Amino acid sequence: MTTFSRRTVGWGAAVGAAAMLWTGGVAHADAPTEDTTTPSTPPPSGNANDQEVSASVTSSRIKVTQESGPTGGNSGTISSTDATWEPPPCWYEPVYTPEQLKKFSETGVALGYVSPHASWGGQSLWQDHYRDGKDAYNYEDGSLITRKGYDNYNLGKDGYFWRGVARDLEDQDSYGCERVMFWQDAGEIPDVPNAPTAETLADYAYDKVKVPDTKVELKPKTKSTVNLPTWVWLDKGTFQDVKVRAELPNTGLWAETTAKPVALHLEPGTDDAETFPASGDCQINDDGSIGTPYTKGNADKTPPCGVRYLRATNGTPYQLSASVTWQISWEGSGGANGDLPDGTFETTQGMNVQEIQSINR
Repeated sequence: MTTFSRRTVGWGAAVGAAAMLWTGGVAHADAPTEDTTTPSTPPPSGNANDQEVSASVTSSRIKVTQESGPTGGNSGTISSTDATWEPPPCWYEPVYTPEQLKKFSETGVALGYVSPHASWGGQSLWQDHYRDGKDAYNYEDGSLITRKGYDNYNLGKDGYFWRGVARDLEDQDSYGCERVMFWQDAGEIPDVPNAPTAETLADYAYDKVKVPDTKVELKPKTKSTVNLPTWVWLDKGTFQDVKVRAELPNTGLWAETTAKPVALHLEPGTDDAETFPASGDCQINDDGSIGTPYTKGNADKTPPCGVRYLRATNGTPYQLSASVTWQISWEGSGGANGDLPDGTFETTQGMNVQEIQSINR
């Protein structure tokens, strides 16, 4: 068995080829020189419909919808608190029906990807393997692998041809889905490494969770006073659980990833300040609120959530940072469920601080 480096990309179809065409790290066999090309960038992507399928290998067909949580106003994507955690680098998805593959292979130049890092250009490559039963070769996990061909695109059979999808083609781990596009009967998930699972969809949905800006209520609102506390709070209902559903069409796989706000963390934007509590972590109350709203007469009291500035600003406001921690869990098809790393989302707002030892109450 021949072994190649991980930077080698792929081999085309079919058996008995005497010459190879190398362009940009991709090898194609047994295809007319004038009809075989390797693009420097992926072919244009498109939406799947009755007769057309996206050629992109970096655009997933996973359908994502927000099931609950705020939908208006400013929002952003959470950041994982676990610096080592990443969604799966690649997985397989159903791409073509037999009819769609036949049309693609026999129309135009038939230029597209047969795996995340291997492209075939030319009708003969696709027809040889998927119509005429000739073997195809491709680099998979360090070795040259032979894959048996198909009879007339499997027309008349119920199922799909599956292909690898990669989040980032520059990620070396995305080479784990290099199997040449292959057949799987309808209603079945392929038994291959990196086959999709409910957890794959949950991980994918993690990056799609949009949470609202963390704009906290303050008292005083626009100008704090040296040595007097600024109260910080969020009313109940300001933050709600956000639930995102991810479904992979034609597989029966789904997952719902839920982000639940659990804490607010304050950073005053200067060392000349104190936070309440001292850790800067304000817990969410049982009713979903954070902190306690300021009421008249509480100016000299210590707030359950807040900040005290010890030095006035001098023309440049301090940047008060407020970040909410979101606890992430998921459930999915087949009764699967689990937890994912907490996520955070941060916003900042300017704080002017004055040198006056009194405050309107």
